[in-house]
Amino acid sequence: MMKKLLIQMKGKQEEVTMIFKTLVIRTCFLLACSILLPTAVALSQDYCEGNFDYDQDQDGSDAFQFKTDFGRSVFTNPCPPDGPAPVERTGQTISDFYCDDGYLQKGVAWPNPRFTDNGNGTVTDTLTGLVWLKDASCLGVRTWVQAVSDASLLTAGYCGLTDNSWYYDWRLPNVKELQSLIDFGQYAPALPSGHPFVNVQHNPALYWSSTRIGDSAWYVEMDSGYVFWDFKYNSHYAWPVRGGH
Repeated sequence: MMKKLLIQMKGKQEEVTMIFKTLVIRTCFLLACSILLPTAVALSQDYCEGNFDYDQDQDGSDAFQFKTDFGRSVFTNPCPPDGPAPVERTGQTISDFYCDDGYLQKGVAWPNPRFTDNGNGTVTDTLTGLVWLKDASCLGVRTWVQAVSDASLLTAGYCGLTDNSWYYDWRLPNVKELQSLIDFGQYAPALPSGHPFVNVQHNPALYWSSTRIGDSAWYVEMDSGYVFWDFKYNSHYAWPVRGGH
């Protein structure tokens, strides 16, 4: 009888041990899932560039500003159909026909005010975040090579700058950056009304970009906003910029 009782107790003990082990395994599994699953989902999610600190600067995550500017949501739909870099509005507000640009005014709305005069010889475009030299013709006319070089060598103490900038802080803008200034509803200059820039050239108003095309490079005509190319040995104005991703 005693032997039979011991055998039954041993069986119960093994059963309890098995149940305990099962509970431990299940608990560990659930705990691991709660930690690893969100990580796996995050890693597998093809988030748009801009939701995080992709520019590796010192201001931490760019997610908040990115979502504020473009309505993104990391959790629901971080990459809507219009892409990670929506195109801004042209500035045209006059409509000649139903569904033309002036009627629809598609694109990212411009902040108001569009520009901020920083009081140190620079102007910040609050739409793009780019910082421009306030004096649009301080460097004068240059060949393309000279324009690229001289823009990168601009420092505080020149062109009214008191921003503590140093060599290579400034640069010649690429063609898209330069054209981003254009308000296609304005003419001579084709810049947003009330802009704070000075000495924007007129007729001719050709400004080099840093974007080359073979032996030539692209420029933007600031009276109308059209973009075209010219040989690098010709001379046009240079308008330095800072910042950008």
